[in-house]
Amino acid sequence: MKKSILITGGAGFIGCHVVQLFVQNYPHYKIVNLDALTYAGNLENLTSIEGAQNYCFEKADIQDAEILDELFEKHGITDVIHLAAESHVDRSITDPLAFVKTNVLGTVNLLNAAKKAWASDLDQHLFYHVSTDEVYGSLHEGGFFVESTPYDPQSPYSASKAASDHFVRAYANTYGMRTVISNCSNNYGPNHFPEKLIPLCINNIKNMKPLPVYGKGENIRDWLFVKDHARAIDTVFHKGKTGETYNIGGFNEWKNIDIVRLLCKKMDEKLGREPGTSEKLITFVKDRAGHDLRYAIDSSKIKNELGWEPSLQFDEGIDITIDWYLNNQDWLEHVTSGAYQDYYSEHYEK
Repeated sequence: MKKSILITGGAGFIGCHVVQLFVQNYPHYKIVNLDALTYAGNLENLTSIEGAQNYCFEKADIQDAEILDELFEKHGITDVIHLAAESHVDRSITDPLAFVKTNVLGTVNLLNAAKKAWASDLDQHLFYHVSTDEVYGSLHEGGFFVESTPYDPQSPYSASKAASDHFVRAYANTYGMRTVISNCSNNYGPNHFPEKLIPLCINNIKNMKPLPVYGKGENIRDWLFVKDHARAIDTVFHKGKTGETYNIGGFNEWKNIDIVRLLCKKMDEKLGREPGTSEKLITFVKDRAGHDLRYAIDSSKIKNELGWEPSLQFDEGIDITIDWYLNNQDWLEHVTSGAYQDYYSEHYEK
C-alpha cells in the first residue's frame, strides 16, 4: 500500500462517492473510512465496496481526539481527505453549538492527530480539507466567487466551516503542514439524505406531499453532480498544489423555484401523471433566517490548472438522480424510517 488515506465522513452523501471512487480506482491505496454514523451517515451507501481488500470502516467521532490518535497509528495514515461535517443550514440555526463541535473542534482534533503522527516527516503527507462556497456569503447582481473572495459567512453553518478553513491554513502556516482546500457549490445526485431540496422534492412528489419552498423561491444556487465533485476531489488530491484553494462548481445556476418546477415536470412524465399535477403541491413557506440570495462559483482555476470540469449537463444529471431514487425505494424507505441506522449493528457488530 503506497498510501493509507483517512477519508472522514465517508458514509455521508459526498463522502460515499469519494470513498467508492478511491477504493475502485486505486487498489494499491488503503482507504480508511471514518464516520460517526449520525443521522446523515449511511453504510448502505457503500455496500458495493465494503468487501474490498483495500477498504475498511471505522465508526468514530472526530470530536474524540484520543480515538483519532489511535486510528492514525493503527492504520499508518499517510494522508487525510476531510469531509466529515454538520452541513444542514436549518439545523445550524436551531443548534449552532453542534456545528462548532463537529466542524471546528473536530477539524482541529484531526489536524492535531495528523501533526502528531507525521511529526518526523510532515512535508511528506497531505491534509485535504473539503469546504463549501457558503463561506463567501451571498452574491446579488452578477459576479462569481473566486478563490480570493473575502469570507463573509451568514449562517452558523457557514461560520463554522469558515473557521475550520482558517484553522487548516493556520496549521500550514504555523507548523508547515501540507494542506489543500476546496470549496464546492451545492451537490445533487444519488444517496442524498432527503432533507435537502432535490431529494426532498423527489420523495414528496412521489408521495403527493406538499413541496415547501422558502419565500418566493428566488434564491439561486449553482448545482454540481456529486460524482463530478468526487472526480474533482480525486484531481485536487493528486494534482493540487500545496497551500492552494480550488473552487469547484457546476457552472449551473438555478432559482430554487425553477428547480422545483423542473422536478415536478420530470416526475409527472416519469410517473405517468397529468402534466401540472405535481406543481399543485408547491407550498411557499416563511423564508429561512439569514437566507443567502445567490451562490455562484467560478471554477476556472481548477479547470485551467488541473484539467477538471463537469462531465454532465444538468438535464442529464437530474434525470439520473430522479431515476436512482425511483429505482431505490428500499434505500429511501430505510432512510425516511430510520431503519438504515441498524445496518452497522447488523453487519459490523458480530
